[in-house]
Amino acid sequence: MDDRRGPRSGPRFEGKVAVVVGAGQTPGATIGNGRATSILLASEGATLLAVDRDEDSAAETLAKCGDGVTASTLRADITSEADCARIAEVALERYGHIDVLVNNVGIGAGDAGATSLEEDAWDLIHDVNLKGMWMTCKHVLPHLRRQGSGSVVNISSVASVCATPYLAYKTSKAGVNALTQQLAMSSARRGVRVNAVLPGLMDTPMAVEGIAAATDIDPDELRSLRDALVPLGAKQGSAWDVAHAVAYLASDEARFVTGVLLPVDGGQSAKVG
Repeated sequence: MDDRRGPRSGPRFEGKVAVVVGAGQTPGATIGNGRATSILLASEGATLLAVDRDEDSAAETLAKCGDGVTASTLRADITSEADCARIAEVALERYGHIDVLVNNVGIGAGDAGATSLEEDAWDLIHDVNLKGMWMTCKHVLPHLRRQGSGSVVNISSVASVCATPYLAYKTSKAGVNALTQQLAMSSARRGVRVNAVLPGLMDTPMAVEGIAAATDIDPDELRSLRDALVPLGAKQGSAWDVAHAVAYLASDEARFVTGVLLPVDGGQSAKVG
């Protein structure tokens, strides 16, 4: 009998090392995807390397993980390949192996439509959202493939498949989808799974406070506007919804799942017309 198909017993990530890139967050009233994911994985037994450009924010994430968690932080800028290589090196130096990689970093500042978008904004958004994700995978995947196991979960967006006025963000996240599927196929025979989560409208600090500040809209007014666009209950999701999707895809419960682009969006991407 294959007991991997049976009921779960004990923490899902006990004995596993998870690297969460983008484990900090923008300040705000709610919790961000990287922080929620880090806390959830740690609560399920994972040893955690919390990576962020703002190491103080990553440290705040670890402080919220509670007692008894094995975890540490690392400052890294994923637009630097040397920093991406260092992520893998440090995880192996500190913990001996890597089992889970979560790529959570993403930006959209300066984005616009095709005829008004500036070249510098296009380059930065693609460097962070797509190139950086490829480079972290480039340096972590060889270790997963050698051990014959592991899971990568990339954070994309439903903007990659839905209409949006923001060209660079959409195309960078569509690239993340293609990257995910390509890496899933090239890693499958080596026992490594690669999937993506596509969040929809989420009540996170970057999505609400960040956009409110950039557009001079009251955050509560923006929340109401965003809520009204969600088919399921006319209410945005939270970072915990993203975190639980990540945890499923990263866990052995999804051992036969790879190359999947999983919308977590309250039905937004299914709405046609």
